[in-house]
Amino acid sequence: MSPSPTPALRRTAAAVLSAALLAALTACGDDLPAASGSDPAAPSASTAPKAITVLAAASLTDVFRTAGEAYQKSHPDTKVTFSFAGSQELAAQVRQGAPADALVTADTRTMEGLKAETGDATIIAKNRLVIAAGKGNPFKIDELGDLANAKIKVVLAAPEVPVGRYSKQILDAQRIEVKPVSLEPNVRAVLSKVELGEADAGLVYRTDSTAAGDKVVAVEIPDDQNAVASYPAATLKQSRNAEAAAAFVTWLGTPEAQKILRDAGFQQP
Repeated sequence: MSPSPTPALRRTAAAVLSAALLAALTACGDDLPAASGSDPAAPSASTAPKAITVLAAASLTDVFRTAGEAYQKSHPDTKVTFSFAGSQELAAQVRQGAPADALVTADTRTMEGLKAETGDATIIAKNRLVIAAGKGNPFKIDELGDLANAKIKVVLAAPEVPVGRYSKQILDAQRIEVKPVSLEPNVRAVLSKVELGEADAGLVYRTDSTAAGDKVVAVEIPDDQNAVASYPAATLKQSRNAEAAAAFVTWLGTPEAQKILRDAGFQQP
C-alpha cells in the first residue's frame, strides 16, 4: 500500500487543480453570450426604430420612396415600409386585416368606405389625368377624341380602380366611346403597357407620365374636360404603432413633404 501524500504535497496539488480550473473557465468565457445589458452598443427595446407599414396607391410609388428616405433621415427612430397597389386592392387588404399602420388612396371614395377601419383622413395632394402616348406619339394624338380611333390601341384602368373611374368619367362627359384592348388593375400597369409598346395610348395621372420620362409622350387634357384626383391619408385603427403612424401622416402635410410632392408634379391639396 502506497504511503499517504504529505500535507505539503496535498497543498501543491490543490493549487495546481485550482489554477487549471480557473484557466478553463476563463477560456470558455469568450464564447458565452454577453449578459443582458452588458453591451452598451446594442439597441434596447426603447431605442430600436419603430417600424410602420404604409399602404399607398400605385401612383405614389416614386414620390413616396423619395419621401420615405427624407422622413427616415429626420426621424431615425422610425423605419417606414411601403406597399403599393391599386386603391381598391389596398382597401381589400385593410378589410382582410393585413398588418399595416397607415393608408393613402388615390380617391376619397375608397377612403370613405373604410371609415370603420381608419382614423380621420386628410387630403395630402391632388392630381390630374393626361393621355400617355407611345414614344414619339406616332399616331399624333392631341386630344381625347383621338382615342376613339379604332386604329389606336388604347389601354385603360379597370372601372373599379380610381384612375379607371376618372377615365370613364371624362370620356363619358365628352361622349367619347373607347374600346380598350385591356383593363388594368392600376395606373402603373396602364403606363407599362404604353411604355412597352403593347398599347398606343392610355389614360394615366400626370405624375406617372412625368416619372416615365421620354418613354411616353404626355398629351395634356384641358381642365374643363379633366378630373381631379384627391389623395387622402389616414392611420389604421389596427396599427400596432399608432403614434408613429400618426406622426408620418401628419408629416405628409408639412412643407418638407409637400415640396417633395410638388417636385414630383402633384398639386396642392
